[in-house]
Amino acid sequence: MLGDLFAWFEATCAHLTRLILCEVRKHACALQRSAARAKDFGEDKYAVKSWKAIAPVGLLSIGLVLASGIRAQQQQAPIPNAPTPQAPPPLPGINGAITPGEGSGEAPVTPDSGSAATSPEQPPTPASQQPAAEPQPEPQATPPEEGTGAVAQFVVQVNFVQVPVTVKDSKGNLVSGLTWRDFTVYENNTREPLRVFSVDPEPLSIAFVIDQTLPSNIMDEVNRSMGSIQGALAPYDEAAVFTYTNGAKEWTGFTGAQSARLPAVLSIAQAAGTDPMVPVTGGNPFAACPISINGNCPDPNLQPGKSTQTIGQYDLPKEIHTLNDAILAAAKELSTRPKERRRIIFVISDGKEYGSKATWKEVVRYLETNHISVYATLVGDTAHWGAEWVDRFHVPFTGVYDNILYKYTLATGGDYYAEGNVNGIERSYAKIADQARDQYTLGYLSHESIYDDKFRNIDVRVDRPNVTVIAPMGYYPSAQEYK
Repeated sequence: MLGDLFAWFEATCAHLTRLILCEVRKHACALQRSAARAKDFGEDKYAVKSWKAIAPVGLLSIGLVLASGIRAQQQQAPIPNAPTPQAPPPLPGINGAITPGEGSGEAPVTPDSGSAATSPEQPPTPASQQPAAEPQPEPQATPPEEGTGAVAQFVVQVNFVQVPVTVKDSKGNLVSGLTWRDFTVYENNTREPLRVFSVDPEPLSIAFVIDQTLPSNIMDEVNRSMGSIQGALAPYDEAAVFTYTNGAKEWTGFTGAQSARLPAVLSIAQAAGTDPMVPVTGGNPFAACPISINGNCPDPNLQPGKSTQTIGQYDLPKEIHTLNDAILAAAKELSTRPKERRRIIFVISDGKEYGSKATWKEVVRYLETNHISVYATLVGDTAHWGAEWVDRFHVPFTGVYDNILYKYTLATGGDYYAEGNVNGIERSYAKIADQARDQYTLGYLSHESIYDDKFRNIDVRVDRPNVTVIAPMGYYPSAQEYK
């Protein structure tokens, strides 16, 4: 379009030039005649008119030259065409076409494939960018989520089970550095894949249960050791204090472990203890001496039949040790604490139980449904070497259990230490607090029905030689309320 316009302008200018040249020739002839006449008569007005006639001719000549130059430039520098569209390069690692819903693959080249059919072939992927070969299949191919933050993703699941585990070596030291591949969990003899694995320390909600039926000398050692309780706890822990003699007593609810309230409550919760009572015979202790002098039995030769004083049937004193009731009271308070905290009952006692309204089975069921672990420090006669094992055997028809604490720790995945002096009792506070806080946390989704409220066994195994695994023996899937 622009070239046609310039051609028309050039032709028009040439035609006008020819016309003007003809007129110029006419005027030139007239000017010659006028010049000759002016020479004769001495007039200059015709010279001015000659310049007016020549000026248009010069302007048209200049326009023609410019038009010819522009036309030459248009012919020398043609307008380039628009760039040819190019197909975008494929994504790295994708060798074929991408179909929505089907992923990538080797797509056949067809005439209708558009730009994909004409796109250049991509160079092969370097060996350093190629995906690594899959590892050998493990017993559990999918790794669990790690860290305590992952637990929040599963707590909404009604069949999610969280198991704290402690691993010790043959010397009783804690074993660290284990990974999720070292653990295997079975529920009701069925292996459960791990969904959560954590070694992060968790805050403790710990309820101290102190036995005040101890002998006075043992009670004095316990009182002196209470000042070390606060030093074993972290700032983010919380504690409550319970005691028991003939029934349980709560001295304070859960308060900050490093607050001034805790040592104040522990100081006022101290007691003098109880001394064992002497058994007496039934009836009159001097019934076998008909003749007495100042309340004493004299020489047997003075008695009828030369009889001596005989000892009748002994009446054993009733010792009250309501350990079951105290643990149940602490467990009820612990059941209200958040699930993100580790719930611990710490018992300081000789393990004796007699006179409680709650039975051992009822208390253990409540502990297992609310995920509460029992730890203990054995003191008194039970803490002596060998006595902690002998006292586990219950003498029939006596009513008194000499040591029932080991059953609580075994069922709930806790632990205990037998200490016979003040320094040992103080060390046990720190050892139990560290052990409870730095446990391995395993989580899985149970295969059992959520409508089944029967007891479910848990078996945790560690692929390491000569280690001891401490974990809860099982749990009940629904919480029970004991009022």
